Amino acid sequence: YSAQGLLNTWPSRFTRAMAEQMARRPEDIANHVYGGRLGNHNPGDGWRYRGRGLIQVTGQVNYEGITETLAEKVGGVPDFTLHPELLESPKWAALSAAAYWDDHDLNELADDGLFDKITSKINGAQIGKADRRARYSRAKRVFGA
Repeated sequence: YSAQGLLNTWPSRFTRAMAEQMARRPEDIANHVYGGRLGNHNPGDGWRYRGRGLIQVTGQVNYEGITETLAEKVGGVPDFTLHPELLESPKWAALSAAAYWDDHDLNELADDGLFDKITSKINGAQIGKADRRARYSRAKRVFGA
């Protein structure tokens, strides 16, 4: 993230001076934004449990949750809190997204075309809305929907 990108994405978490100091330093950014929340308690946890997978699992508590959810649904699952980097692999990135989608009943919202509600359930915010809508429109054209 550039300094302006940090200010646009997390306006309540960065002052201009902080944004300029942390710009283009992803580990520092993750530790600042996610440290001390989402189950991240130890120094470096913000970076260790940064967003991974197709739905961007973020925070130790969510890594624990996706480990439990996938263990129930498919079995043979590694402990993602011990090996968070595994959510970067195509297999676990896709399975974690599918499990989250199923666990949060997102099919019904998708069937009703409630795109913003899906986004809110996944992220809680609408940052990047225009980009998501453009990608969704393109995907619909590609798949003939």
